[in-house]
Amino acid sequence: MNGTTVATLESALIDIAVEGWRFSRVIARLLTKLDAGESTRYSNQLRYYLKRTEEALALAELHIVDVEGHPYDAGMAATALNVADFPGSDPLVVDQMVEPIIMGRDGVRRTGTVMLRRVAV
Repeated sequence: MNGTTVATLESALIDIAVEGWRFSRVIARLLTKLDAGESTRYSNQLRYYLKRTEEALALAELHIVDVEGHPYDAGMAATALNVADFPGSDPLVVDQMVEPIIMGRDGVRRTGTVMLRRVAV
């Protein structure tokens, strides 16, 4: 394979991983609305899907980074959609990942997207 084909395949794999990550978040929210018996069965299927996705990404030397709940740093590999809502030097935390960060062997392959909130004091 030539370099262009490899880059195209990597980009396609990243696209499907990001969309799968988003869809898994929707399913996880949906599972909270089911009764315990059904929720457990489908949660196991979701965990299996996420494990297989991680394994496939690992073969391509890629992995998903979720920084939800971590302190926000302007240098992190994610775009904060609501950073302008927090003037000043208030400490911020990543409240929600909208898109995950995708890392590769050589560093960031795709930046993520986040929503922030003030740290509760």
